[in-house]
Amino acid sequence: MFGRRKKDSAAEDAAGADEQVVDGVDSNDSADVARSRARLEPEPRPDGPWDISEVREPGEGRVDLGGLFVPGVEGMELRVEVAGDAIVAATVVLQDSAIQLQGFAAPKKEGIWSEVREEIATGITQQGGVIDEVEGPLGWELRAQVPVQLPDGTGGVQVVRFIGVDGPRWFLRGVISGQGAVQPQAAGLLEQIFRDTVVVRGEGPMAPRDPIVLKLPDDAQMVAEGSVQQEQQEGSRFSGGMGQLQRGPEITEVR
Repeated sequence: MFGRRKKDSAAEDAAGADEQVVDGVDSNDSADVARSRARLEPEPRPDGPWDISEVREPGEGRVDLGGLFVPGVEGMELRVEVAGDAIVAATVVLQDSAIQLQGFAAPKKEGIWSEVREEIATGITQQGGVIDEVEGPLGWELRAQVPVQLPDGTGGVQVVRFIGVDGPRWFLRGVISGQGAVQPQAAGLLEQIFRDTVVVRGEGPMAPRDPIVLKLPDDAQMVAEGSVQQEQQEGSRFSGGMGQLQRGPEITEVR
């Protein structure tokens, strides 16, 4: 679904080019520190999202998508996104905002969100977009202005928030769009859905960064709304989100 990122990125080249010294540490040492920080063990998650081992009744108040249990909220629409024959993401739509949820396998003792943020930022800035890294309600996140083509063929900008949390052997990414991205203070319910999501990594072997495959609920009623657009972007498999928010198959009944 996503291309794999090449290690010799422009950002890494730039980091090695400057030989500045800050507080007695030159830039190459700083780059080494940053890379080691990206591989620290995942931070505690006292408010979620949750691992399946941490929740007694994951299906209570949540929609069972196999790899994710997604909280059900009154009035929401739940759309699923596919790559080939596999369902790999779910998007919760609430009025004029949406959050896309996607789980990935991760190393046993290494968090990857810091490194993923760098990959996303590099990909978007290379497209001519603007990135702002801030500490939000869910920790460090990226707020992006991404160039897009409007239906009339003219150029525009889409405002998107990338949030992420490292868990035990998994990583959960959220992409907030719509009003919840333009005005982050209006995204409280979407952020709570992200926090209350339960991730089911499974015990089988998975390569780090492979998507956790989802399934349809047993009693889902599906309505196909146009064709599902598959991601064809080159670069980081984590830098998507905008194209995947196109209308896809839709679960019309959510408790």
